[in-house]
Amino acid sequence: MKIVAADVVVTSPDRNFVTLRITTDEGLTGLGDGTLNGRELSVASYLRDHVAPLLVGRDPHRIEDTWQFLYRSAYWRRGPVTMAAIAAVDVALWDIKAKAAGMPLYQLLGGASRTGVMAYGHASGRDLPELFDSIRRHLDLGYRSIRVQTSVPGINAVYGVAAQPSADGRRYDYEPAQRIPLPAEEDWDTRAYLRHLPGVFEAVRNEFGPELPLLHDGHHRMTPIQAARLGRDLEPYDLFWLEDCTPAENQEALRLVRQHTVTPLAIGEVFNTVWDYQTLIREQLIDYVRSAVTHTGGITAMRKLLDFAAQYQIKSGIHGPTDISPVGMAAALHLDLAIHNFGIQEYMPHGVLTDEVFRQSFTFTDGYLHPGDRPGLGVELDEEAAARFPYVPAYLPFNRLKDGTVHDW
Repeated sequence: MKIVAADVVVTSPDRNFVTLRITTDEGLTGLGDGTLNGRELSVASYLRDHVAPLLVGRDPHRIEDTWQFLYRSAYWRRGPVTMAAIAAVDVALWDIKAKAAGMPLYQLLGGASRTGVMAYGHASGRDLPELFDSIRRHLDLGYRSIRVQTSVPGINAVYGVAAQPSADGRRYDYEPAQRIPLPAEEDWDTRAYLRHLPGVFEAVRNEFGPELPLLHDGHHRMTPIQAARLGRDLEPYDLFWLEDCTPAENQEALRLVRQHTVTPLAIGEVFNTVWDYQTLIREQLIDYVRSAVTHTGGITAMRKLLDFAAQYQIKSGIHGPTDISPVGMAAALHLDLAIHNFGIQEYMPHGVLTDEVFRQSFTFTDGYLHPGDRPGLGVELDEEAAARFPYVPAYLPFNRLKDGTVHDW
């Protein structure tokens, strides 16, 4: 079998997506997700101009060899653009291999280790009544684990709060990348946030009891000592995890956080290789790996990363917002189902228009996801539908402090 074509499809049904479609001489096709939120065209160009010509004529079954070739032959390694492009190729090749075998992809990864994949949903509110209503809506939808994000008095806009104003008028947590000419400027005050948040979790626990798993995303906005304080202050409320409490490019910073709190820590949605995790995993400074299959070199690289984490009893918590396409989401679910050290899966349902473009077989029932049993990934691209939604420039917001200093968003 040989690859005869590698085509890049950029479409924007509810948001921008980059999809690689690889075709073989036997008529099999495979899909891979190369979406990098706010920088989509950089990956599309990397794939179209630099990677696709290298794939034609190759054996699609040689997945590991192709991965190593793309990673090493370019000389310039790592980085989100490179690793998203490699991920798109890798996942497309796994899709083809599973279709050739007549099996769902998870069977080629060792088969199912569980009957379903526990998912968490995103609840948010500008005040406690609105937050409680959001939690109840998510429970009614079947979620059994809930991420809690809330507005903070004195701050105009906070990441992850759906009902707050958005510069382009869309639901904020559904698509924070806003379709406007320049990134939206938001404000931030860490001390106000640290004062406010513990009381929110106290109120949520009082309202919903001790059993409901609760998560929170700090979104990289704290220094290590501030993160340590928050982790300690949230200990009475028994969080499932505190996510991205501090920018973790400085992996040693998590040593300070770990010294002061036993709140479980999740890190890594902006990471793209195992090297970003080396100290964090080896010193057991985190509890959950948050990378996306789409941004971390695909299934081949993520499986190795999670096997490394398993040696230290660290579990998966794969990134799964709506800026991961249904192709990337399906890839995550097949991996989730197969690995032993699964933890939890982030899940935000895509919009109606996205579901028209990407026909999916994965299901969500009573809090659990399943990738389905169609051969391959179980996702097909409707190219006619995709063509109706051309690319639209969109940017994630950024933060400034009260004195005008640019801050982590």
